[in-house]
Amino acid sequence: MNKTKEIWIAGFALFSLFFGAGNLILPPTLGVKAGVDWWIVVLGFIITGITIPILAIFAHAKLQGTLYDFGKKVSPAFSTLFCFLIYSIAIAIPSPRTAAVTHEMAIQPFFDTPPILTSIVYFLLVFLFAVNRSRIISLIGTFLTPIIVLILLVIIGLSFFASPAILGASGFENPFIDGILEGYQTFDAIAGVVVGAVIIISLDYSNHTTFEAKRTLIRKAGFIAGTGLLLIYGGLIFAGALYAPTFAENASRTEVLAGLSTQTLGNFGTTFLSILVALACFTTAVGIVTGTADYIKGVFNNSKKVYIITAAIASIIGIIVGSYQVDFIITLAVPALMFLYPITIILIVLNTLPEKYASKLVFRGVVLVTFIFSITDFLGFIIPRENLTGIKSSIPFAENSLGWVLPALLVFVILNLVQKKEH
Repeated sequence: MNKTKEIWIAGFALFSLFFGAGNLILPPTLGVKAGVDWWIVVLGFIITGITIPILAIFAHAKLQGTLYDFGKKVSPAFSTLFCFLIYSIAIAIPSPRTAAVTHEMAIQPFFDTPPILTSIVYFLLVFLFAVNRSRIISLIGTFLTPIIVLILLVIIGLSFFASPAILGASGFENPFIDGILEGYQTFDAIAGVVVGAVIIISLDYSNHTTFEAKRTLIRKAGFIAGTGLLLIYGGLIFAGALYAPTFAENASRTEVLAGLSTQTLGNFGTTFLSILVALACFTTAVGIVTGTADYIKGVFNNSKKVYIITAAIASIIGIIVGSYQVDFIITLAVPALMFLYPITIILIVLNTLPEKYASKLVFRGVVLVTFIFSITDFLGFIIPRENLTGIKSSIPFAENSLGWVLPALLVFVILNLVQKKEH
């Protein structure tokens, strides 16, 4: 295959593996709430929704191993536990959420069928794709992604020329921070470490046998995927801001996206949106199930039987959780995100840095501090928040659920200065 064509197919596949349920339903609602501050929200959203996930792909290009390699500098036990938590959460929340979104937005408007039926059919198809994993990149990159991108560009383009009103006032006190935190909900940092491994293994099925060839292709594909995500996210947030006056104050995320597509595409809006949602969600679910099965297969000496069993279990979990409502699954996700997301972000960043700045000591110190200072964010969703007021007021940015950022940065700098003196 022509190298340029192969890079574009891999880039499209990466975009599609990232672009799932959260990526569709979150940006328009952000725009509705942001109003005139939509561009500030975009800047925040870019950090957690694009930059960190694409850095995860670059880290995979550098490591060219599995998710286990992301945390092995901390310790083998930590890395094993980290992998278990990441894959468990991935198949328990973001993967099933894609089925729930598909039912609410692609099936419910046309058929009066129960969510469990959608979940069953959906994850049977996911399982079939996962079993045929050697062709995943080609199938998704060549056929599914172009359809997704085309429909999105039409919706965004029409919204720019047919918006009903001028931009309203912002409903956010701190739009930049809100953009960052909403980017958490895309799950894309977790998706980055999961689907990046899928890309690595998929390239092993092709002719890319040299380390350098794979690294070059993955990096270029990452730039393509990141650019695509930036255009789509920015466009959807801006479109939501333009159409904000047409939505009820308490409109749900799915209602906003559905309303946006109907107002831009008219009577065909529901049909086009149904196709878009089904494809975008499906590709992400395939990436998560495949990535999980790939990892467990590697743990058990590359057993094909283990791969199939893992894919089946992940699909069964998807069927059960995916039968619940989208908003319930999103609410369920928040405590897990606040606990695991900061550590995932730190591991991604450290693995993209040159070795001289990311020794074992730095890994261990920064990860430990990140874990300690993210505990309050996690507890905030388990116990009454007023019980944590005293602690949060003493930690910079803790009120914005980012109390781990400054301590992690300080420890990173201090440990590197200490190591420099020792040498």
